[in-house]
Amino acid sequence: MRKLGIAVAVSLMLMMTAPVKAWQSNVSYYGFEPDITTNFIKEGNDYRLGFIRVAIEVMVPDPQYVGVVEHHAPLLRDAFIRILSSAPERQIKTMTGRDQLRLKCLEKAQELMREETGNPVIQEVLFTKYIYQ
Repeated sequence: MRKLGIAVAVSLMLMMTAPVKAWQSNVSYYGFEPDITTNFIKEGNDYRLGFIRVAIEVMVPDPQYVGVVEHHAPLLRDAFIRILSSAPERQIKTMTGRDQLRLKCLEKAQELMREETGNPVIQEVLFTKYIYQ
């Protein structure tokens, strides 16, 4: 019985320490300031404008890339604005559409960074605030 208790305690200790090592990484984030605010065309006969405000952060695999992203931030911001302002209302307002926009931003950011630096640099694009009207 005592051996079983020791085995359980050792197993629990191993399980508790294993995930900590898996979670440790060198990823860093760069947030675009101020938030991106742009308009989109609302659907319907009156062609009214809608507005969208998005806070965007990009994840990079190494802290040394934060400076590279910061240097190219105006280029990336312009690309994000173009993608968001050309999206139709139904894409802006749905969760699926929002994720499609995020993936478009990721693909475009990686493409631009590959052209500028030879390395995609950006691992992920995150929308940390997403408001539309």
